[in-house]
Parts: sequence; C-alpha cells; structure tokens
Amino acid sequence: MSALLDVRNLKKYFKTGGGMLHAVDDITFTLEAGKTIGVVGESGCGKTTLGRTVLHLLEPTDGQVFFDGEDITSPTKEELKKIRENMQIIFQDPYSSLDPRMSVSESISEPLVIQNKMTKAEIQEETMSLMETVGLAERFENSYPHELDGGRRQRIGIARALALKPKFIVCDEPVSALDVSIQAQVINLMLDLQEERGLAYMFVTHDLSVVKYISDDIMVMYLGQMVEKAPANELFSQPLHPYSKALLSAIPLPDIDKKAKRIIMQGEITSPINPKPGCRFMSRCRFACEACKEPQKLEEASANHFVACCRYKEI
Repeated sequence: MSALLDVRNLKKYFKTGGGMLHAVDDITFTLEAGKTIGVVGESGCGKTTLGRTVLHLLEPTDGQVFFDGEDITSPTKEELKKIRENMQIIFQDPYSSLDPRMSVSESISEPLVIQNKMTKAEIQEETMSLMETVGLAERFENSYPHELDGGRRQRIGIARALALKPKFIVCDEPVSALDVSIQAQVINLMLDLQEERGLAYMFVTHDLSVVKYISDDIMVMYLGQMVEKAPANELFSQPLHPYSKALLSAIPLPDIDKKAKRIIMQGEITSPINPKPGCRFMSRCRFACEACKEPQKLEEASANHFVACCRYKEI
C-alpha cells in the first residue's frame, strides 16, 4: 500500500541570537491511510514543531513532504487551501484554541463558511451532524467555551477538525489537559472516527500509556532527531535506544508489589543551538563512547524497527 503521507529529511531551524536552533532535524517517515504514528519525547524535543511543519503552519527549512503522492513542500496559496481540506490539527489546549466569542455551532461551522461551498441550511445541517458525531448534545449549540468543561471543549476541536472531511489529522497532545476519565472517552471517540472514516493520525504526546493504546507505530524524538521508530508493541517490549529505555522505565506499574527498575538520566542536556554532529543524547548516556561523537545513522535492527545508536547491540 502506498503511503498517504511521505516525509523525507524534513528540517525546521529557527534563527536565534546564539545561532540556528535545530527544532526538527532530518526526520523521515511514512504514514498509511487509517494508521496512527505516535510521536513521543520530552518537552522541547520538536514533536509539536514536526506536526506543524508537516501541515505548513510552519514552513520547512529543508526536506520534502508528499501527500497522496503529490509534492506539497512549497505550495501556492491556492494549493495550500486545498491541502487544508485534507490535513487538519487538533490543538493541545481546548480552551485557548477556541474563540471565546464564538458559540459551539459557530466554531464548528467556521471551516465550512470559509470554504464557501454550501448554503446556510446545508452548513447548519452539517454542523448538527458533526456535533452528534463527536457526542455533543444539541442543547450546547449556542453555548460558549467558558460554559463547558474540558472534555466538551475538546470535542468541539475534534468536530472542527472533521468539518472538511480530512484524510490526515495531527493530534497535538489532545488529551493532556483533560482528566483521566475524560481522556479515555476522547481517545475512544478518536479511534471510532478513525475506523469509520479511515483517518490517518500523527499523535503527538508525552504520555506513553496513551500512545501505546492508540498508535500503530511510535517515533521517539530527542532534541529534534528521530532516535528510534518501531511498531508500538515492539517498542514497549524491546526498546533498543538508551533514551527509549529510560523513557519507558518511567511508566508506573499497576502492580504495587512490583518495583520498576527506573533508569535515571544524568548529565547536561545538549543545546539544540548549533549542535555538534554526534549523538545528542551522548551527554546523558551511560553507554557513551568515542564512536558516539560521529553522526548516528538510523539502522533497521529488525523489520520496521529503526534505531540511531552505534552501541544498541551491546546494551
């Protein structure tokens, strides 16, 4: 099956007073329709920047993005408008991402109004249908964001993302601001929608328990680079990169009689501004050696399991 999304050597740098900040550095991956790729890592690793660069909310510094077989790396204004119909985003904060002066129905219908392809009656009908799809009762049609709880506000964000019937959605930590019980409802809703509509997701999160539940493949990022990518179950059962192992060791165990062997990362975090060519995790890695000062290439350790570490076979 050909990939719906094909990202090749994508880079996004920001100019700072001290030099170039490498927020996303040489990321390559593919995503098929109806599948989910999870993107995990510490705050500041470039997860959100990657998603926004793929969507052209941020313009890439270098690399290529293909969607449905078409090169969308440098789209014109008209091409970008078409891209917006097929690629959407659910933002992290369900409150700040909504206009407080717009009612629920106005927020959901806004993409349809901008698209200008439907009559007012058709837009109203479609808005009610979207509210029903995401589990928002009709009585909330004229409510405002401040009158609703976090779960309902996030459902507005999901409905708005679905309005133009996209094929691909970037989910930027969509449940991190919600209570645990509401998180489960929203994630199950997203899985149901994926099955019904064949949606592809890029699921950006720092919650490893959530990402295992929703993802087909998981990409681990560290300071702008991909250090490991594998099928979800395989990454959890057999992580290869020292950083992945440290992240997974931090997941609490449900059995109080079992004690997890926590891997504590020590040392200074490497600056993402003008980084040296070697492994960026080296300063915090207990297995670091001279070879780590050289650029680390992604190696396919097993089928669809890639790792960027010269010592992964030894540790």
